[in-house]
Amino acid sequence: MAAPERTSYLPRAADPGSRAAMPRRLSERAFTWAFGLIQWPWLLRSLSGGPDVARTALLHLLELPDAALPRLGSWKADAFFLRLIAEHVRDARPHTVVELGAGSTSLVAGRALQLWSGGRLVSFDQHAPFVAEIRDWLGGLGIPSDLRVAPLGPPPQGWPGAWYQLANVPERIELLIVDGPPWTVHPYARGAAETLFDRIPVGGVVMLDDAARPGERVVAARWKRRWPGFRFRHVRGGTKGTLIGMRLA
Repeated sequence: MAAPERTSYLPRAADPGSRAAMPRRLSERAFTWAFGLIQWPWLLRSLSGGPDVARTALLHLLELPDAALPRLGSWKADAFFLRLIAEHVRDARPHTVVELGAGSTSLVAGRALQLWSGGRLVSFDQHAPFVAEIRDWLGGLGIPSDLRVAPLGPPPQGWPGAWYQLANVPERIELLIVDGPPWTVHPYARGAAETLFDRIPVGGVVMLDDAARPGERVVAARWKRRWPGFRFRHVRGGTKGTLIGMRLA
């Protein structure tokens, strides 16, 4: 994820009143920060966001000026993951893209849909002011999008931490982009995205960012066991790793 230039390196603090902002059990907090100690090499490596040449090539592909995409790195999606999104939209021409975690992925998915598909982007993020910033950012570039606030609340059964309280999700999702919540909510929190897998048709795809991290590796292993109708593969490249799952049956 990323926003305009003022976006910081660290994930934003939870909005007051959200589940992520509430006091958590000591065991859950200890587990989360223990994972932080385990995955510090991956977090450190992600600070670069990829080489400048990759960012420039992505902007050229999307026919956008240099100022359209801010500095990448840290918790923000890197240029490799963003290019995977753009190229998939260009090649597969999805009608509906749903995104969990707004930011630079919103810019890239929205612009790619505008150029090659004519489809729509529906994006969910827990931070209301951040959603407003992204909406203004994309609007200023003439990129259509449907950006919605989805506070974090109780997760679905079988997953820890907190999860987006989603409403009016499209019934059919050709591309699902999972770039949130941040690991500080819980290392396995993104696993709850599987609650949307039934909406992905045959040939549809889910993309999980930060797939090289230990927490996301656990998520990937669970998804592979629970969803045999998907073919999952880890894509090497970039600073964070990507898991791509395509529905085959």
